[in-house]
Order: sequence, then C-alpha cells, then structure tokens
Amino acid sequence: MLPQVTPAAPGVRTRPARRGPQRGQARAAALYLLPTSVILLGLLAYPLYQLVVISFYDYGQPQASGAAPLVFLGFDNYVTLLGDPQFWDVLAATVVFAAVCVVGSLLVGTALAVLASRANPLPRMLLFLAALGAWATPAMAGSYVWLFMFDQDFGIVNEVLGLAGHSWTFERFSAFGLVAAEIVWCSFPFVMVTMYAGIKAIAPEVLEAAALDGASATRTATSVILPILRPLLMIATIQSIIWDFKVFTQIYVMTGGGGVAGQNLVLNVFAYQKAFAGEQYGLGAAIGVVMTVLLLSITGLYVRAQRRTS
Repeated sequence: MLPQVTPAAPGVRTRPARRGPQRGQARAAALYLLPTSVILLGLLAYPLYQLVVISFYDYGQPQASGAAPLVFLGFDNYVTLLGDPQFWDVLAATVVFAAVCVVGSLLVGTALAVLASRANPLPRMLLFLAALGAWATPAMAGSYVWLFMFDQDFGIVNEVLGLAGHSWTFERFSAFGLVAAEIVWCSFPFVMVTMYAGIKAIAPEVLEAAALDGASATRTATSVILPILRPLLMIATIQSIIWDFKVFTQIYVMTGGGGVAGQNLVLNVFAYQKAFAGEQYGLGAAIGVVMTVLLLSITGLYVRAQRRTS
C-alpha cells in the first residue's frame, strides 16, 4: 500500500524540506575559499586603502622623504583632476582604445578557436604553439619587436609596403593603432584557448540535434553554441577589459612615454607622469582611485547586462 499523505489545512504554511547536503557543500566551499580570500584581502584591500588615503593629501617628494609634513586637502586633488581638460581627453582616449583592443582580442581569439576546432591535429598544434608563443612573450620584449618591425628606416613592414621613411608612431591614430595591434597579438591567445575549451566541451549530440531540426550553421552558432559559451565569453571579456583598460608598458615603450605632446596618453601613463615625473603622488593616487571606480563600474554593468540576457 502507498503511504497516505495528509493534506495541509487551508491557510497553514508548510515548511520546505531542509537542504542539509547543499548547506554542507556551501560551508565546505566557503572554508576552502577562506585562505585565498584572506590573502586577496591583504594584497588588495590594504593597498587600495592606502591609495585612497594618499589621494586626500598634498603628497609629494618632500612628504615622502619626511622633509615636510602632510597637508590634508580633502577632495582638492579630485577637483583639480576633474577640472583638467587633459584628463577628460585622456579618459576618452583610454575608453576608446580599450574598447578597440577588447573587441579585437575577442574577435580574433574566437575566430581562431573555431578554426582550431575544425583543423587537423598538426595545423592545430602549430596554431597553438604560435599563439602560446605570443602569449608568453613579455610585454617589454613584444613592444620592442613590434617597434623594430614597424621602424621607419629598418622595419620590414615599411619595406614590404614601400613606405620607406614612414613613421607609424608620429601621428596619434596610427600610433594608437600600432599599439592596439600589438595588444591584440599578445591577448588573443587567452581568448582562443578559453573558447576552444568551451567548444570542445559541447556534446556532439547537441549539434546533431540542431542539424536534424534543420538549423543552418549560422542559426546553430547563434542559438545553440553561443548560449553555451556565454559564461566563458563573459569571463574572457571581463579579463580583457581589465587588462586593456590599465595598459601601461606597451603605450609607454612604443610611443616614447605617451607620444608627441602627450597625444597617446592613457590613464595609467597619465597617472605615472603626474605621480612620479611631476612628483604629485596625491594627484596620481586620485587618478588611480578614479580608474578603479571606472573599471569596477564597467565590469559590473557588463555582468549585470549578461545576467539579464541569460
């Protein structure tokens, strides 16, 4: 006989079954993450706190060496920064430059991941070796290699294109384009490896079912593959935004510290010039705080938009 279930009386709320195993797993996961959280808190929270504190003071070389007392300025550094027209020009250039680099890295990396998933083993291995070589190249070395390739006198690019004597780093947009190409070159392998792993993890039965339903290759890619890869694509996008928004080495090396008359400055190089070249550490710290807030806002809005569409 089946056990009789007594219905609940009207108006009486029944308690949901306790999720003991799930709570136990959540506690175990929290305990495993606790050491890493403590380390990250020590490595990130305290430096950020110091950055915010310094941004409220008149902190220069005399104050850093102890020859002069600290002077509390409040929000004066932020007022000075927001009232500087150069800051807004650099901010706009940084946002556009980072957007171009992020989109370029995602497009190139995803396209090559699709190509690698359909290639034979030998070409796929050569593609991955070339990509990992670009990924493993230090930013300083890669920047100088690209500068040598596009050198106006000895560069192979000018020789092939017949542009002897042409300087790729003199004009603003060509210099930004050259640096963006170098950043895409050293950034796309991360996207390619991530998306390739996601593509290979898709069950063949899913693609076969889409084909039996008569879905075209485009429809299969947009309605089947892309939704499955969306979490990985979100991770790759967030990583690319963080990396490309705070670029320093490539811009500083390839444009000689920010280009002619500072025409190729981005926020990180701008902060360096104010803090170390100008010995205005408080103003440089204010730029760092603004960068952190902007970066958190951009990534937060992107994650929220992705959750809404999922």
